[in-house]
Amino acid sequence: MSSSPLEDRLGLRWPLLQAPMAGAQASAMTLAVSGAGALGALPCAMLAPDALRRELAVMAASGQPYNVNWFCHTPPVPDAAREAAWRAALKPYFDELGLDTDAVPTGPGRAPFSAEAAELMAECKPPVVSFHYGLPAPALLARVKSWGAFVLSSATTVREALWLEEHGADAIIAQGLEAGGHRGHFLPTGRPEAKTAPSGGSARREAGERGGDCGSDDLSEQMGTFALLPQVVAAVRVPVIAAGGIADAAGVRAARALGAQGVQVGTAYLCADEALTTPAHRAALQSPAARHTVITNLVTGRPARGIVNRVMRELGPMSRAPSAFPLATAAMAYLRTQAEKQGRLDFTHWWSGQNASGCLSAPAAEITRGLAQGWD
Repeated sequence: MSSSPLEDRLGLRWPLLQAPMAGAQASAMTLAVSGAGALGALPCAMLAPDALRRELAVMAASGQPYNVNWFCHTPPVPDAAREAAWRAALKPYFDELGLDTDAVPTGPGRAPFSAEAAELMAECKPPVVSFHYGLPAPALLARVKSWGAFVLSSATTVREALWLEEHGADAIIAQGLEAGGHRGHFLPTGRPEAKTAPSGGSARREAGERGGDCGSDDLSEQMGTFALLPQVVAAVRVPVIAAGGIADAAGVRAARALGAQGVQVGTAYLCADEALTTPAHRAALQSPAARHTVITNLVTGRPARGIVNRVMRELGPMSRAPSAFPLATAAMAYLRTQAEKQGRLDFTHWWSGQNASGCLSAPAAEITRGLAQGWD
């Protein structure tokens, strides 16, 4: 078979991408996947500048292709009343553990792409840069492209794919509803088609970057991967990468048959030797618990898929209670950390897609080669 444009453009043996997984990996995973002939990725939204500079230097020194990933949400204006309501919703759990809601630290937990981040990356000039929640403002996107970076972004609907193509994405990740972690949706239900969508920061503001607001978290247009993929392929001219629920060679083969020019896989790497996944997370992924995942906004304020835990069952996975993304992270992260110190996992979140059957305890390179059998 002929090679994929992604193989030729990025110098890959296979057009397979490891999904960036914040908190579950560092550059060791990235380099292991890239070293095997695919494209490893590094999630950057939770890295402090010094840590990011170190990780970028390690990857640049490897001489291998790699992808750095950023969120490009609009930071919300802190809302004291909303934060108080969020803490009030969690107070029964704080009381149960003997904790004080006033002890919750402040801070967003996740930083969006910025001019400072662009300047830092320009020192190493990553060959691939990917975004979640649309694209950055035009000037920032131009800065990234100035050093020749190949730009990816996630689309969860055909309208989002059209918008991304129009506004400068070089390839589109079609993220199906099965995918683990944060949904990449950025155009709320009912937006006009891409050609009438505003550009840059204006689009993100109108897209409702408000975390827990139900208006921006309407998932009624979201589709499964193999429903979304052929529609995006038919709608755009740039390469399309399938993501969501693909955990083995058969899934890769099916995505290629439906027109994907690349495949991105996340959950199947969570038990890799190089992953930073905790023992409890690994055990959950390799148990029947992984068969029940939900999309929830309780962890960060924005919809993300993970294995069901106590707080998701009792508060309902999608709620009006959380503060705006990513401000909701602070209270939930504190509750989780303090509960774990008491030996309890009631509030621990474990990201996972709907198909954890490919979670192998093996080197990331071995997992990559197994997936590649579906492309070969």
